[in-house]
Amino acid sequence: MGCVCSTGVKHTPGYEDPALLAKETPFTVSEVEALYELFKNLSSSIINDGLIHKEEFQLSLFRNRNRRNLFADRIFDLFDLKRNGVIEFGEFVRSLGVFHPNAPVEDKITFAFRLYDLRRTGFIEREELKEMVIALLHESDLALSEDIIETIVNKTFSDADINGDGKIDEDEWKQFVAKNPSLIKNMTLHYLKDITLAFPSFVLSSEVEESEI
Repeated sequence: MGCVCSTGVKHTPGYEDPALLAKETPFTVSEVEALYELFKNLSSSIINDGLIHKEEFQLSLFRNRNRRNLFADRIFDLFDLKRNGVIEFGEFVRSLGVFHPNAPVEDKITFAFRLYDLRRTGFIEREELKEMVIALLHESDLALSEDIIETIVNKTFSDADINGDGKIDEDEWKQFVAKNPSLIKNMTLHYLKDITLAFPSFVLSSEVEESEI
């Protein structure tokens, strides 16, 4: 299954040439090579098969394979570009590339839209937004009353649902984010700009303070 190159080095399933990935993402070749070292660590944390399974993704996000969260599930689903239940190296690099400080803002806006579009209908519906708000609050260990959550959802739809059809399409989302850029602040992970082969215990985490999320 793994690719065996002329040097006799066995790569993980789905391995892609770092030079190719560097052309398609904001990363340099050396940064892609560093990400491969990270990928190998993550993909062998529970099941040593060179693929990142959802439990391993959970472990990397929360250091707890049993802590289920809609936010983490959605991120995993969007990284899993082939929708085959695992994340391969190429998918890992391309998806992380969206979070790079130099990635196009349009890519970040689109990724965020897809994150909220839970049922892949091409729209963000009121219940989807509410589910994600609750999940993000849970991830941040914040507890808000049902009334406050409803207020957040209602205010968002009041501002974003321009045509008043009860759902937010991608164009409406883009306009809404343009007026509220802080909505995609967590779509940029600044430490991705400083990846080297000597990275310290690099762990994907929405709670890492030094990432300036």
